[in-house]
Amino acid sequence: MNISIVGTGYVGLVSGACFAEMGIDVTCVDIDEKKIGRLLSGEVPIYEPGLDDLVRRNVEAGRLHFTTDLSSCLDQVEVVFSAVGTPPDEDGSADLRYVLEVARTFGRNINKYTILVTKSTVPVGTSKKVKAVIQEELDKRGVQIPFEVASNPEFLKEGAAIKDFMSPDRIVVGTESERAQRLLSRLYRPFLVNNFRIYFMDIPSAEMTKYAANAMLATRISFMNDIANLCDEVGADIDMVRKGIGTDARIGNKFLYAGCGYGGSCFPKDVRALARTGREYGSPMRIIEAVEAVNERQKEIVVRKLAAELGDLRGRTVALWGLAFKPETDDMREAPALVAIDRLTCAGAVVRVYDPAAMDECRRRVGDAVVYCSDMYEAVVDADALVLLTEWKQFRLPSWTVIRKVMANPLVIDGRNIYDKAELVAEGFTYKAIGK
Repeated sequence: MNISIVGTGYVGLVSGACFAEMGIDVTCVDIDEKKIGRLLSGEVPIYEPGLDDLVRRNVEAGRLHFTTDLSSCLDQVEVVFSAVGTPPDEDGSADLRYVLEVARTFGRNINKYTILVTKSTVPVGTSKKVKAVIQEELDKRGVQIPFEVASNPEFLKEGAAIKDFMSPDRIVVGTESERAQRLLSRLYRPFLVNNFRIYFMDIPSAEMTKYAANAMLATRISFMNDIANLCDEVGADIDMVRKGIGTDARIGNKFLYAGCGYGGSCFPKDVRALARTGREYGSPMRIIEAVEAVNERQKEIVVRKLAAELGDLRGRTVALWGLAFKPETDDMREAPALVAIDRLTCAGAVVRVYDPAAMDECRRRVGDAVVYCSDMYEAVVDADALVLLTEWKQFRLPSWTVIRKVMANPLVIDGRNIYDKAELVAEGFTYKAIGK
């Protein structure tokens, strides 16, 4: 089976490599010539554990190809996945220019029945726009070529994307015909041999499912952060509260961890887009709007705690452990670290940073505004405070004795609640967490 995937960003490249691993012939397409050049030379432009080996193995096997020209492969493929970016506009809505451009190219060049599947996260109703654009291009050509559109939202977690794709807990597909269902069922069957979990539905429902899933997860995070902040005021322990409610089968224990806010390429963008859609249709998403407001304020929580302990931050040295929005990625999109760096530097603090993967990305985003350190221990030398923002494994059990000796002031702000307060207090630290 031959397919094409347009877009070699996070979703497109992971999807292409995983499809190829299952024996499918995949052509990945991107208009970025430099990116395609890097891929053709064996360089993977994104950080994801295991992806380098997966790409290299399937390129060498002749199953994974790269090109800048979608038209060159359309006659050989049965399915085209659109996995291009949908960045947020200033009003919070999803920018569909790249999605619609893929549709135009598709309509200008198909010569046989082909399915265009939208894998990008797009607002409800986008498939209708895609279908209209394709038909417009066919009408310009004066041809009647059968085609279909479908929706197949992705549910990949950065840092665990390959596992998620190869062993999905479910696959959601929105289609309009049995023919498309049969073709996409055949495509995905190798991933679901042991337990076939593909859910077919109408296209608007598939489009909404993606937003609803991310909004629900974001809601749980903001809810727990709100509860944690109240715990700080009333003297409760958010970890005890989490255990107390997480054992309720109706609630469950996933996404109940308090911290310094969520970031990344999905939750912030999708929450805003869903809220925008609600306003457009006259159905305000009041809970979703509150979720975003809580999260934006939560990203400042560590700076507020620093100011409460240190007072004026001017001239103070603050060490930040973790820059990426989560472990096992170099992605800093909407990361709490960006807010912390901005607030601290504006307050006149000296910021020393270390992250196992995101140092180059931080340099690209903030330049020389911070001091870049070679390891986690260098970051805390002469620091007035240490702030944990990303719970990388190597940060979990540091040598507190060494850290206590080299810090100017023994203050730790735990933005992810991963440390034992009693242990740090015994080592001579002042320890502050979220909701504890």
